[in-house]
Amino acid sequence: MSAASEIETIFWDIGGVLLTNGWDKDQRAGVLGRLGVDLEDYEARHDEANFYWERGLSTAERFFNQTVFTEPRPFTFEELWRQVCAESKILHPDCFDILGALATAKRFKVATLNNESRELNDHRLRAFRLRPYFNYFICSGYVQEMKPNAAIYRSAIEISGSPPEHSLFIDDKAENCEAARALGMQAIHFESPVQLKDSLAQLGIYAA
Repeated sequence: MSAASEIETIFWDIGGVLLTNGWDKDQRAGVLGRLGVDLEDYEARHDEANFYWERGLSTAERFFNQTVFTEPRPFTFEELWRQVCAESKILHPDCFDILGALATAKRFKVATLNNESRELNDHRLRAFRLRPYFNYFICSGYVQEMKPNAAIYRSAIEISGSPPEHSLFIDDKAENCEAARALGMQAIHFESPVQLKDSLAQLGIYAA
């Protein structure tokens, strides 16, 4: 990978790096299990409805009407949504320290590049006070494309104004990193805060 002097923009995934995932299998199992929803029945509907929801082409209420409220329930959408939001937690505090140092130094533009529905992304940015860390936000719910599809990386590159080879992407999924590299971006496959610090240090970007 290129040295820090050649990197202009650093893109961060959120779920799996900074926070827990928003509405992944573990979160679905926890919330729906507590509410007595048949998980297998839900999962049979999830993928089709989620295709539109995570791309910002559907609302949260419509998504859950298609997947959960297909029969009468003893709880409301608002009650369900509170539990969905409560599943989000800080995953790696040390990664916040790294992110904060990069944001404060202002040597690079710092942006998100994540898959998330519009409503859940907005909640997480607000609840965990993420907005001050970033210059801008590339989210599937905003740009209507999802990783690892090439289109979301092209959007990130175009919006950043930086050539792909001057862009660094951090993500916990190997396939997302490979997709970024295929378009000429540099990428770090996140495994742990220590590994991330070491990778950034090797680039001359971060000094512990």
